[in-house]
Amino acid sequence: MKSHSKLVMDVSQLNEFLVDIFPQVKDEFKVESLTLNEMRTRMFVGEQHLRPGDTVSGPAMFGLADVSIYLLTIARIGPKALAVTTNISMDFMRKPQYGRDLIAKSRLLKLGRSLSIGDVLIFSDEIAEPVARASMTYSIPPFGSKSDINFIRQNNLK
Repeated sequence: MKSHSKLVMDVSQLNEFLVDIFPQVKDEFKVESLTLNEMRTRMFVGEQHLRPGDTVSGPAMFGLADVSIYLLTIARIGPKALAVTTNISMDFMRKPQYGRDLIAKSRLLKLGRSLSIGDVLIFSDEIAEPVARASMTYSIPPFGSKSDINFIRQNNLK
């Protein structure tokens, strides 16, 4: 069994991975900092993220939480596994500040063989109170599984 007790990808590798594998959102998210169990991710808020009332939509905040825990997980397991969201609980606590990017501060609480569990606090940039909180669980298929092999082939990974 492979140990996941250290980082196998750094900030620049995670940002490159995001551009290469998810080009449809490459201009929306950026990993800003990373430690073994914590990461800071920025979402560049644009008009496409807004709902009536000039607030960031719930699906956009979900996307930020989702990409944050996903990237924090693969920072430890590497880009070869096709981890997928299996559970999320999200609380929307305050209206995000209009005209400000969103910042996700994510934490990996447990990384096992088949599950990754984390939480995310989302903030309007430079505002102290969080606007949302998410608790997420990812399923990690066994290395070498059919979905893992297909993901590697489709994305030209080694």
